[in-house]
Amino acid sequence: MVAKLARVIETCAACPSQWNAWTVDGQYLYLRYRSGIGTVDAYESPDPDAWTRFPDGGVARFDTGDRLDGDMELSEFLAVTGLELAPGAEV
Repeated sequence: MVAKLARVIETCAACPSQWNAWTVDGQYLYLRYRSGIGTVDAYESPDPDAWTRFPDGGVARFDTGDRLDGDMELSEFLAVTGLELAPGAEV
């Protein structure tokens, strides 16, 4: 998947590292890295109470194998998942 992100907000720095992100087309994505597993899921809203399914990596998923790791920089997360920041993205 190569999606361009227009806006990214870090919602937790570690354990898990997670971000709310919006593509240039306005699609909301939930990015999360915890216990060595990174997931990207698309939802209608950033409100978890409105989500109809558990985040499972429906858009992208990776596994580093390190169950004790929950900290990852956004740049590394994007590189592993194939996501990219759009020019002028708000981060």
